[in-house]
Amino acid sequence: MRFEIMRLDDVDGSAVDSTVVDAASVKRIVQQAAHIGQRLYIRPADTSVR
Repeated sequence: MRFEIMRLDDVDGSAVDSTVVDAASVKRIVQQAAHIGQRLYIRPADTSVR
């Protein structure tokens, strides 16, 4: 399964950038974000778009 991870702006919460990763990478990215206090929004990636 793949997930879209969006990095959120600290001021207004808008998405600054996004990336699509596999499930195995999500834990590592979340741990890195938690370490530096970064806000993330994570959702399943749309797999219907090819």
